[in-house]
Amino acid sequence: MTATPTFPVDRDRAVALLRRAIGCASVTGAEAGFAAMLADALRESGVGAVTTSDFLPGRPNVRGIRKGTGGGRRLLLVGHTDVVHVRGWRERWSGTEREDPFGAAIVDGEIWGRGAADLKAGICTAIEALRVLDDAGIVLAGDVEFAFIGDEESGEPGTGVSAGMKALAPLIEAGDFPRPDFAVYVEPTTLDVYAAQIGFFIAEIAVTGRTSYFGVPELGADALKASHAILSALWDHSADLESRGDHPLVGKSFLLVTAIEGGGLVAVPERCRLSLIRKLRPGEDLTTARDEIEAVVRGAIEDPDIHVAFAYPAGRDHAIGGTAMETDPASEGVTMLADAIRAVRPDRGRIAGAPYWSEAPFLDALGIPAVYFAPGDIRICHSLEERVSIEEYLDGIAALAAFAARYCGVANQGEVPNEEREESQ
Repeated sequence: MTATPTFPVDRDRAVALLRRAIGCASVTGAEAGFAAMLADALRESGVGAVTTSDFLPGRPNVRGIRKGTGGGRRLLLVGHTDVVHVRGWRERWSGTEREDPFGAAIVDGEIWGRGAADLKAGICTAIEALRVLDDAGIVLAGDVEFAFIGDEESGEPGTGVSAGMKALAPLIEAGDFPRPDFAVYVEPTTLDVYAAQIGFFIAEIAVTGRTSYFGVPELGADALKASHAILSALWDHSADLESRGDHPLVGKSFLLVTAIEGGGLVAVPERCRLSLIRKLRPGEDLTTARDEIEAVVRGAIEDPDIHVAFAYPAGRDHAIGGTAMETDPASEGVTMLADAIRAVRPDRGRIAGAPYWSEAPFLDALGIPAVYFAPGDIRICHSLEERVSIEEYLDGIAALAAFAARYCGVANQGEVPNEEREESQ
């Protein structure tokens, strides 16, 4: 058994990089400035073949490769450059050091700001991990690839459909960007390893009837009354989904009705709109799940004058949504990463499932095993409380450096810390 080496992290340099990254405002659709900063940071770190290419006009992806000496495995470190909006941030923190959402204020050992955890700490962890290995004189056998891509976040009109990843994946498939043996997507995990993630789709349901004056309701077709029946049927369907069992890492499937809008004025309501989100476990098929929803809704309607239409506005790696996925939690890459984390933080490195959807399924579809790992807590991301612990960030850098050394292989074994050499003899 080979021990996991640990390497010292340059605290001041790492903190400065993350504060610089947060300071590059990159709300979805405006990622170019941050992408340019990352391209410079990669070049400064000795990464070669650094390229920027637009996935949409004025919105670039960034790629680079640190070539190894040969004979080792290839590792991809990937993350998204865009962050969610900052509406309400200045008002929430007015008059305090946190007022600027891109100011990267340090308060009680944490760095605050939009993108601090989601996921600029992860991107900076990836860059600093390579620098840590360089500081230690470690030369890797395998390549380390970097891909920083835009358009992952939802929320801004006309954006947030994984356009950046949709541009990257075909390059990998065609061999224009070398296929990695393993990928770490640097979404926040509080330094655990998320080897699975939920799938999802959003359904918008338009219910249309026929209005009539309130005194003669028999002449109308009540869309609101029909929607009541639809809601009851949907909640029953959700209970049925929950009864179908647990996935060991991501739990049960269900649906959540997230919005309802309808009604009229002194008249039978003619229209009503419902929105829902459906959670899927790995192994569930999005098309089948959609068909079930539509059958449930249509089955709840008794009035032939009520009509329904469905829309699915959040297509990602699938036309209607995002696929659930799982990488074997017992596979070598997963367990090796977990071991590297536990060597630095014995209380972390748990193998779990992501309670969010991100872009690893694009890699999974190419046969590339992928996990999520980075500092940061997803529960406070997208909020006015977004921040990341400096100590957690530094521990993440040390862990990722150690993992890269073990996974990619070290060409100059004499430079590995003594405990590593002794264990490997």
